[in-house]
Amino acid sequence: MSVKRNIFIVLFIFLITISVKAENHIKKIFEGYVDAPIKILAFESLTCQACANFHKNIYPELKKDFIDTGLIKIEFRNFPLDIMALNAAKIVHCKNDGDSKIIHFLYKNQTLWAKENTVEKANSNLKKLLSNNGYSLNFDECINNKEIENHILEDRIEGTKKYKVNATPTLIINEKKFDKSLNYKNLKKIIEKNL
Repeated sequence: MSVKRNIFIVLFIFLITISVKAENHIKKIFEGYVDAPIKILAFESLTCQACANFHKNIYPELKKDFIDTGLIKIEFRNFPLDIMALNAAKIVHCKNDGDSKIIHFLYKNQTLWAKENTVEKANSNLKKLLSNNGYSLNFDECINNKEIENHILEDRIEGTKKYKVNATPTLIINEKKFDKSLNYKNLKKIIEKNL
């Protein structure tokens, strides 16, 4: 009797594990060709000013020179540093279409929504900003979506454990942590070494 019970328990745990992993249908957000020779993971927090600087001042050149030419695939990973960033990341993933436009939009307009000292005010600003700029989504449903929240937190955990991420932005280039000062000149030099 106990052997059958043990087999049942093992089988039950196995099936739960499979179903939990299968439930995460949140698409990764990336730009570039899947088979590009260089793969970059960008661990970012949407309230991080240095991340906004990366998107405004470094990313356009990176996109023009390497992503649009098929040499780089960049995947935007979540590493929220606070609740405001976590909520914004939930909004980014809410449509689950893998599109990166909203990430660039939120960084470009970061000072309009992430300037507040309370989560409630930041959420209100974020909701208004999105609505005024044609982003139609159910804000409250997105903020309360546990599947999206788990996806975001899994990114953060992987960043910490696997890549030793401890600040944002952190770039992982072909599985190696970029540890130079983050400017286009240094980034381009490392990319060209990897080609």
